[in-house]
Amino acid sequence: MASKGSKTATLSDGNGLETVQLRLASGNGPVTRTVLRTPLRDALPSEIPVIDISRIFSSSLDERKAVARQIHDAASKIGFFYVNNHGIPLDQINSAHVASLDFFRQDFAEKIKADATKGPFDSGWRGPDTQRVNPDEGVDVRETYSVLYEPRLDSTIQDPASIPEEAARYIGLGRPAFEKTEQVPHFEANVKRHYQSCLALARALTRAFALSLDLPEDGFDSKVQYPDAALEVNFYHPRAKGSGTLNPEDPNAPVSIGSHTDFQLFTMLWQDNVGGLQILNHDGQWIAAQPIEGTLVVNIGDYLQRITNDKYVSTVHRAKNLSGRERISMPFFWGFGLHESCQVLENCLGKEGTAKYAEVRCVDWVERRLGHLFDMGDKKDCG
Repeated sequence: MASKGSKTATLSDGNGLETVQLRLASGNGPVTRTVLRTPLRDALPSEIPVIDISRIFSSSLDERKAVARQIHDAASKIGFFYVNNHGIPLDQINSAHVASLDFFRQDFAEKIKADATKGPFDSGWRGPDTQRVNPDEGVDVRETYSVLYEPRLDSTIQDPASIPEEAARYIGLGRPAFEKTEQVPHFEANVKRHYQSCLALARALTRAFALSLDLPEDGFDSKVQYPDAALEVNFYHPRAKGSGTLNPEDPNAPVSIGSHTDFQLFTMLWQDNVGGLQILNHDGQWIAAQPIEGTLVVNIGDYLQRITNDKYVSTVHRAKNLSGRERISMPFFWGFGLHESCQVLENCLGKEGTAKYAEVRCVDWVERRLGHLFDMGDKKDCG
């Protein structure tokens, strides 16, 4: 199945290479990118660096700033980097991985008990053919179990009743996480443990990002006290024979998750050894972010690009599982609380002192992004 993007007129760049126009949703409506129709290649280490972040936990501010400088460099060049020595134990990740496979391998009748398609704020399961991140590229070929933020999952919240009303109004609006998953008893325990580890790491990385922008280390702390934080466990079935080319180098091969950018501050992704993550580089070429044992992939989101006045880059990416095998990925999406608001940071205004963007509340930004996504396709199909 070719994407609609590939049905547009094939053009040529100045070097005689074939290109195609890729349409994407953004906070300002649909936008297009020019993409080279070249074979997929692996990303070079210079393109997606590996950053040892063990020193963000150091008692030395100088050591924490040294990591922040590496993050600044990667965030401003391509907006993607690997992190290792991140503090989440490998056996804990493996336990969440195995438990997730056990959940997704159940019969439909068992998984549908945890159905999350009734509302946008539900935690739970979304089945095949229910999600379209990029409507122009068709329905995503995946199942998902989502864990949305709840105070009971956050060890820093001692008394949920003490959460201010302006924050509480956006928390726990839908189905709670892990409801009706008792048939796989180790699923909740293992995935919950991974979610909580991601919460702690995301808060630590938020401080590193503040340092990377020459802000006080605690400059964003209050904005992530009640965060917009969601873990998605994605399951990709092996593609059946006859369902389209499985050649990873074929630009017309069907997507598993359509081309997009993420909404909020940043995303931390664990991927199994099957691989499938692809990133659109500055030259308009798709490059593969191959799995590296012991790492997470971190990428910048739209809101962080916005408040840094485009200093940091929110990069287009997608997933294609053309391996013929099952694949699991676990992205953790992280952002300021939906009740929070942020303008372009003063030290990102540049020499002219001009902000490219107006201040916007996080809830309004997310709703705007979702609205423009729906504008690109049929809302009922977006899952």
